[in-house]
Amino acid sequence: MNRPIALTCGEPAGVAPEITVAAWRKLREVLPFFVIGDPRHFLAADGLIEISHPDQAVAAMAKGLPILPHEFSVPNNPGTANLGNAQAVIDVIARAVKLVQTGQASAVCTNPINKQVLKEGADFAHPGHTEYLADLGGVKRSIMMLMAPELRVVPVTIHIPLDRVAVALTPELLRETILTTHRALIRDFGLQNPRLAVAGLNPHAGEGGTMGGQENAMIIPLLNELRARGLNLTGPLPADTMFHPAARETYDVAICMYHDQALIPIKTVNFSAGVNVTLGLPFIRTSPDHGTAFDIAGKGLASPTSLIEALLAARNMVNQRASYDLQHA
Repeated sequence: MNRPIALTCGEPAGVAPEITVAAWRKLREVLPFFVIGDPRHFLAADGLIEISHPDQAVAAMAKGLPILPHEFSVPNNPGTANLGNAQAVIDVIARAVKLVQTGQASAVCTNPINKQVLKEGADFAHPGHTEYLADLGGVKRSIMMLMAPELRVVPVTIHIPLDRVAVALTPELLRETILTTHRALIRDFGLQNPRLAVAGLNPHAGEGGTMGGQENAMIIPLLNELRARGLNLTGPLPADTMFHPAARETYDVAICMYHDQALIPIKTVNFSAGVNVTLGLPFIRTSPDHGTAFDIAGKGLASPTSLIEALLAARNMVNQRASYDLQHA
């Protein structure tokens, strides 16, 4: 990897400024990255090095945190978001993506945003980062994967109310999610024959139709179809028995039917080191798997572990994708 990673500032009133500085201190000799944001949102003691181009980030890393300045409307007040900064938070994400698309950065890593602040302050039209990045990348839909050393999970439906899951869960959506995940595990993670375990939607995976019909009517036929195409699939499995240590040894990723079915187990298994990865984009994007944490912002309590892991994951994915593409050119 010879190009730096573009790190967005995220919500400046949250923990992003302090965990960004902490990540730089940990990784300054490991991998190059730069943050896009307003220098006023950091402390004078943070040792920022303002750069005018991503190429300058590599040399700047040894001296201070490289920052590509992006002007915000108002100064920062840790713990209290200002709606006047909402549009700039959105614009920074778009700017980071553009830097990757034009070859000036190797990947995008995003600090946490607060969707309510963005909606109220700038009429943000997307449910979250994942959907906005799909729009920026020119794809119809991207896939959210959460990963930690012990577990990878992919929710098929994401930011929708629970009472809409069964309607949104179509064969086309499930097929696309499984195939996109399968391809990404090969290209970006170096798994030649990925093992995908698929959860059922209903308790006990429907228990033969007595606890719900989606498994028999849709999930089982679709999995059989994809097995016939050579995919290594198990399921549908009862979600309540998929995540203990012995079960996790049998697969590389768990495909889950809805948001909490995926996120509860991974955040229980490893809350601090989880990484959010967006699959199906024409560029690599990772993010820490936590929110803005307004309640502890500016107090020196926030752990940078998830952000550090997200930056390392981006580097590893960049290198693996480059190796795969070279072999298959």
